[in-house]
Amino acid sequence: MNLTRVRPSARTEIHGAGLWSARLAPLIALAVAAVAGATPVQAATDGERSPVSVSITATDSTPTLRDAEGREVTLRGFNVSGSTKLAESGFLPFRSTADAAFSAQAMRDQTGANVVRFLINWGAIEPTAGTVDTAYLAKVAAQIQAFTDRGIYVLLDYHQDLYSQYLFNSGSWYTGDGAPKWVITGGAYPQESCGICLLWGQNMQSNGAVRKAMTDFWHNRVISTSAGQLGVQDAYIAQSTKTMTYLRQQLSASAFANVLGMDPFNEPFDGGLDGGSGTTWETTYLMPFYQRFRAAMDTAGWTSKPLYAEPLVFWNAYMSEQGGLSTAGTLGTRYVFNSHYYDGARMTLDQTWPNDGTYSAPMAAIRTRAAELGTAPFVSEFGSSLGESRTPWIIRGQYEGMDHAGTGASWWTSPAGRGDVLSSTQWHWDIYNGKHHELMNGNASKVQTTGDAFNGEDFSVIQTDSAGAVVQRLDPRVVDRIFPSAVAGSQLAFATEDLARDRLAGTGTATPWLTVPSTLPTIAGLTAGHQYAVLAWRQPASTPTSPTEVHVPATFTAGHTTVISDLGTMAGVPASGAVAFDTEIGSTVAHRLALTSNSAAGTVHVALVIDSGTTVPTAAQLAAANSELIAWQKAKLP
Repeated sequence: MNLTRVRPSARTEIHGAGLWSARLAPLIALAVAAVAGATPVQAATDGERSPVSVSITATDSTPTLRDAEGREVTLRGFNVSGSTKLAESGFLPFRSTADAAFSAQAMRDQTGANVVRFLINWGAIEPTAGTVDTAYLAKVAAQIQAFTDRGIYVLLDYHQDLYSQYLFNSGSWYTGDGAPKWVITGGAYPQESCGICLLWGQNMQSNGAVRKAMTDFWHNRVISTSAGQLGVQDAYIAQSTKTMTYLRQQLSASAFANVLGMDPFNEPFDGGLDGGSGTTWETTYLMPFYQRFRAAMDTAGWTSKPLYAEPLVFWNAYMSEQGGLSTAGTLGTRYVFNSHYYDGARMTLDQTWPNDGTYSAPMAAIRTRAAELGTAPFVSEFGSSLGESRTPWIIRGQYEGMDHAGTGASWWTSPAGRGDVLSSTQWHWDIYNGKHHELMNGNASKVQTTGDAFNGEDFSVIQTDSAGAVVQRLDPRVVDRIFPSAVAGSQLAFATEDLARDRLAGTGTATPWLTVPSTLPTIAGLTAGHQYAVLAWRQPASTPTSPTEVHVPATFTAGHTTVISDLGTMAGVPASGAVAFDTEIGSTVAHRLALTSNSAAGTVHVALVIDSGTTVPTAAQLAAANSELIAWQKAKLP
């Protein structure tokens, strides 16, 4: 997860609280096999969506994620969840299918999320060499479908941190997750020790046992197991093939259609560069592994689903680039460039506050690298500890960087060329946050109860209160955001002013970042002190069968939402028409705007969406704002 974790004190080690900062840890995790004739889980029809894949159209400058109807899709959601790392949860995101359904509904209702990165664990899938635990996989399938039934896409993630919990001693300050015990026993690794490690991610570079085990995986070392002599990576590919086959058979057709693809290895790290650089290591070891896994996906019937390929975990974490698949050549549309981003500096030494544009450069680098690789980008982890007072603005700034490059202050003046909105899953969503009971490394004297119960982390944006209700721990303006979930055509520009407060729980100051220039006086007046967003897009060559959809936060109501657009201008949005207010799939309380056009191919559309509250614009203001917006669009986004 994030690259900086302060070593816990003896007290926090026992009680699970921990100073913050890090989480770099790759993984080797996944497993379970396929059983022919398994009974598929029955799906609810109201959650069905159009499948998403990577494609490129004549009007795209780079490949994008599009649904089967040709709409450009933005995926926004969360990782579920760190509980997959814990024995107390059976190494599943949720302790029961009912909990998964409860969590999925709360996520859909409270944030409009349309995607989750769903963690699975190799050690739980294959507890015995050569034998997958189909009981575990059946629970995985049922929990996946709890999300797909509610209109949420699922990206499966084989998760690992520091390779395996079985490398760590019962008294260790740290722990891991991922590879099963038989892999570690067969490897005969040295006593683990990180030395003087203040950050738990340092184990990747300083812990001899972790590094040797990871090196063995990339070199496919042969080990002795109950199933005979096995290459470690061979065993991983074999179980993953069985796992993917089983899940394809177990899930209903509609649920499987809404599985995006597979992230085959969380945060890969080298264990030893064999005398080379990060880029040569990626070319020599990481890309061949991805090619093997891609072939396994095809064998398992996942041919149409992309492999979400992560680069060397350090690639964007330090001052100089290390890896980033920069020498991988063209990945193409059967892959997605899948990056993480954490502000390691502010999670350790940098005490400054982020501001407008702080995260523009790293997010732009992710877009650029994906384009160079000939595929679409995805940010599958980002966020900040809830123990950090700057977290609301760190996360706000990261979302801003994913919405567009550059600053909000200059966006209205120069909106073109800011890049498409990045799809992403924030770390993370854990309904058990602060209520865990995890025996760290199996040690009954080190029971972890607080935070995420893993290496002292506390990243969950929600928890359950004393009555069992899901409550947000951040200002809702940060996580329930306006975003263009599906664009019938091609995105040209997008930005939003969320007015998020600079303290936890929505307290503190709201400082606008998206500055409307004085040349647009009516728009400036209507948006001052209000949440709003602007979307511009180009009409596709063929008439869309479905509208452009924009998720709007819970604070937006039909009666208090103002829309200024070439498709219609109004204070208060009706339930039907070219501009309509509708509920989100799988929810009765989350809402979206549906924007429909039958204009000629190439027509540029623009929509300004404002939460006006009780301040109802006059007809004259609406007309003036419409004139300003259309003139602005023609000048800036022709």
